[in-house]
Amino acid sequence: MKKYFITGLLIWIPLIITAWVLNFTVSTMDQSLLLLPESWRPASWVGMNVPGFGVLLTLLVILGTGVLAANILGQRLVNFGESLLARIPVVKSIYTSVKQVSDTLLSSQGQAFRQAVLVRFPHADTWTVGFLTGAPGEEIVRHIQGEHISVYVPTTPNPTSGYMLIVPRAQAIDLDMSVEQALKYVISMSVVGPASPRPD
Repeated sequence: MKKYFITGLLIWIPLIITAWVLNFTVSTMDQSLLLLPESWRPASWVGMNVPGFGVLLTLLVILGTGVLAANILGQRLVNFGESLLARIPVVKSIYTSVKQVSDTLLSSQGQAFRQAVLVRFPHADTWTVGFLTGAPGEEIVRHIQGEHISVYVPTTPNPTSGYMLIVPRAQAIDLDMSVEQALKYVISMSVVGPASPRPD
């Protein structure tokens, strides 16, 4: 009986969590419909709320913003908006911090999460999977000798929290795993390992 119960849990838990995440995401994106005049909202056309229209609107807004910012005029508008935000004391610190993180993580020129590495953590006798995020800043480099790297070590099973480590480059081992494979390995508590080395 216990065996069947656990088997049932293993089937239902991923389905329920997936449905919950999708419902939360769609519900959040549907809030973008509130930006439209009431007569423009899909509910006024069909007489009822239809989930998902907000997702389309959100994607269109993001895509349109990217297209606009990709040209010279759009870039000038973005720079003008950022200069305005930079003049507001509290907003400036929040916006600048968030922008630096998002630029590092999402920019194609950034180095965050480009390589999975093996580092010793939390002590010298154990190893864990981390992600190379770049090099330490100049102020930190002044106080340490040799080449060091910055590594983010996510917690299990929630990879959005973790630890930022500065370790000697020679003590970090590059793994022949993609970032996606390494994340699956961490989230699954090492149950789901890489099927094969990542392609070159």
